[in-house]
Amino acid sequence: VLEVTLCSPVLSVRMRMDKIIAVCRTSIHVFSFPTNPQKLFSIETRDNPHGLCEVTPGKLCEKELMVFPGFKVGSIQLLDIQNITRVSCAPTCINAHRSELTCLAVNQQGTMVATASTKGTLIRIWDTVKRIQLVELRRGADPARIYCINFSLSGEWLCCSSDKGTVHVFALQDYRLNKRSALATMGVPGAYAGSQWSLASFTVPQECACVCAFGKESTIQAVCMDASYHKYTFSPEGICNQIGYDVITELCQDCDWYSMRGDT
Repeated sequence: VLEVTLCSPVLSVRMRMDKIIAVCRTSIHVFSFPTNPQKLFSIETRDNPHGLCEVTPGKLCEKELMVFPGFKVGSIQLLDIQNITRVSCAPTCINAHRSELTCLAVNQQGTMVATASTKGTLIRIWDTVKRIQLVELRRGADPARIYCINFSLSGEWLCCSSDKGTVHVFALQDYRLNKRSALATMGVPGAYAGSQWSLASFTVPQECACVCAFGKESTIQAVCMDASYHKYTFSPEGICNQIGYDVITELCQDCDWYSMRGDT
């Protein structure tokens, strides 16, 4: 058992196979793991009440990228934590939004970062090498709290959930699959008319915090705070079909977890 004591409350924890990252309200602490655990470095951050921080998770990544809020409102900082001697260098900064950040995600390869602000209408995808915006995706027209954003393993798809009770799926390799507003076909100018909307979506309990992630063979799974579990398949044509549902609190200790897990 490993126990780490910090001076301020830990709001979130992120892990790699060789590191543990503890996120506090105004600081982030990186520890080696699991052999001879010790603090590698700490970094001060902007006030971060949601404990926002993401790190490339595994062996597929081109670099060990850590993403967290920058000191400017709506900005993010990118830091390669693979070579500890480089920590003394200033992190790369991207001005992602005009309002405060509410959700972050990084793909498996560490080449793309997704950001959402408190407004919750747009998700922006950024190239971590060129530091440019790749695409802007529209979740909806009304403000919402985005709970979760996740990339698929290959980076071909992106999903998100919000307090509107909808899980959205977007295409990232072939943007033509994403839906467009009818205004665009009418030649109406403006960012809203030209927005890219999700190619597929399904509903979960509204105003209930929910996390979503991709499984194998074009499946998406969502777990909500009301203990409901949802599993759907989706197609590039935008068709979603429910193939699984359960209530976690009704599961017993003797359940066959591996058979229930399926392809996750």
